[in-house]
Amino acid sequence: MKRITNPWSGMEGYRCFGCDPHSERGLRMEFYEDGDEIVSVWHPRPEFQGWVDTLHGGIQATLADEISSWVVFRKFQTSGVTSKMEVRYLHPIHTSDERITLRASVRQQRRNLVEIGVRIFDVHDRLCTEAVCLYFLFPKERAREEFHFCECGVCDEETMPR
Repeated sequence: MKRITNPWSGMEGYRCFGCDPHSERGLRMEFYEDGDEIVSVWHPRPEFQGWVDTLHGGIQATLADEISSWVVFRKFQTSGVTSKMEVRYLHPIHTSDERITLRASVRQQRRNLVEIGVRIFDVHDRLCTEAVCLYFLFPKERAREEFHFCECGVCDEETMPR
């Protein structure tokens, strides 16, 4: 797996709840590329529980939404917004687990709409949550201008937008 550098880390005004590594209250997600998949190994914390020792479903949805955006960043070299999300909770995830693993990949694309499948596994590699995120892609020019997306560590020399 290849670690994906967060190009916005340390940028003034950057406070993403999902991926800012310096956010005290945020999720502080990190991402890796593993073939067609984007992967995140995340460490649950007790403040993200719903019921006792159970990861809140809204936090699970946020994790799925965030990794989907990183699929868009890496695989399409642009940004966008979630237009629809469907989440299916299969088994509880415990906030006492040392880690959970998220895996996300493109399922299909229709013009500027991309369907991304996300799977969340507990510490025992049991599939606990599935999500499908429909993402609306921004044109690369908009991503460059509005989201500081280019020469940023997410793109590599071969796939950087021109």
